[in-house]
Amino acid sequence: MTASDLILVLDEGTTSTRAIVFDRTGDIVAQSARPLTQSFRQPGWVEHDAAEIWAHSLSCLTDATAAVGLERIACIGLTNQRETVVFWDRRTGEPLAPAIVWQDRRSAVLCERLRTDGREALVQERTGLVLDPYFSGTKIAWALENWPVVRAAAGDGTLAVGTIDSYLLFRLTEGRVHATDATNASRTLLMDLGSCQWDERLLGLLGVPRSVLPTITDCVGSLGSTTLLGRMLPITASIGDQQAAAIGQACLTPGMVKATYGTGTFVLAQAGAARPASKHRLLSTVAWRIDGVASYALEGSIFTAGAAVQWLRDGLRIIEASAETEALARSVPDSGGVVMVPAFAGMGAPHWRPDVRGLITGITSGTSFAHIARATLEAMGHQTADLLAALAADGVVTERLRVDGGMVANDWLCQDLADTLGIPVERPRVIETTALGCAMLAGLGAGLFASLEEAAGMAQLDRVFVPAIDAATRATRRENWAHAVRQALVR
Repeated sequence: MTASDLILVLDEGTTSTRAIVFDRTGDIVAQSARPLTQSFRQPGWVEHDAAEIWAHSLSCLTDATAAVGLERIACIGLTNQRETVVFWDRRTGEPLAPAIVWQDRRSAVLCERLRTDGREALVQERTGLVLDPYFSGTKIAWALENWPVVRAAAGDGTLAVGTIDSYLLFRLTEGRVHATDATNASRTLLMDLGSCQWDERLLGLLGVPRSVLPTITDCVGSLGSTTLLGRMLPITASIGDQQAAAIGQACLTPGMVKATYGTGTFVLAQAGAARPASKHRLLSTVAWRIDGVASYALEGSIFTAGAAVQWLRDGLRIIEASAETEALARSVPDSGGVVMVPAFAGMGAPHWRPDVRGLITGITSGTSFAHIARATLEAMGHQTADLLAALAADGVVTERLRVDGGMVANDWLCQDLADTLGIPVERPRVIETTALGCAMLAGLGAGLFASLEEAAGMAQLDRVFVPAIDAATRATRRENWAHAVRQALVR
């Protein structure tokens, strides 16, 4: 190995900022993290302070490199919460307004108007997405219409707009690079999925000036460099978090499927070089783009997963730490008939109903906190099963599911996923596969690996969970879930 043999990843998530250092075998050798503040000024609004994101990013990078020695870092990779959009002054890099987070619902009225006007078919054909406030494009349109400071900056040519990856790349390179990778761009409603370029018709539809947007690049290569950590370090990878997780799970062959359980749940099925088309309201998206060639995936997005456990902690206050849910779930033989539909921010795929809200059914005088906690965890499996059913209807039959994210440290949850889905569930040794997948790409971009397949050697299996309930029990649980969802969908 050379003196510079470690890979530094900046993983900017929804609830935390982390810098993680990997060696070439996939082991974590150092890491630093900071919690990220979320603001909820109005119902359905979710915002971040981009200045805090940048401050935390720089602090975490500094701490992680100090732990291993700056001279050992070969390269930097960036991975991020997708769809969250930042508005900043291109002269100073300072944010002009709050960052609008992917969970935010404020552009729901605009989406409904466009849908009523018959524009969703165009959007789906060009982007592979549906009209939903989840995506960045309608957030940008809302900001240009409702925030005078953003509109004025667009008018005088000082506005820069981009997803979190673009903002971090701009700040790390001290304004030299305003770019975004194809995976993040594919989540904006503004990029043509076939060409991986901004689509003029979509820009016009949403009133977004091309001049404020970043250049679209590959996920791997010489994306820029930074000297802010003490010496020049190349930035050799940038990729959205869910695509990074799929790579970190070594889902490189068409048909392989992974599910990430973090703030939300995101299921990606690798589709290969041919752009997929869903007839069941799943999303077509870029899995990665290397050397100008895109690989694609089908995706189902669930907006609330770990966020529901956070609600048990911070809202109901029935737990002090998320890990306590495992013991609570084990303390009762079943959920006692309780079903939870955690639609705190609406329902994503395959329903795409931003207006729906959460629901708990089946409560009796015998219902305890343990039943509610268990029902909350069981909802993860049910939501995943709905997405796998949609994938199967689109021709992708999942025989094994690879899982990752902070929630899957919970053994009970992983077993319940296998029981609910009726297939083996595979958990990797490093459950934070978002950062690991980004490290694989960054190592590839820095020449530490000759191919993506070689880099995938960093991924290692920890444990396989196999189904342990009978088909009749599984069917009854699924019927109860479907009944609760139907209730939630009626407003």
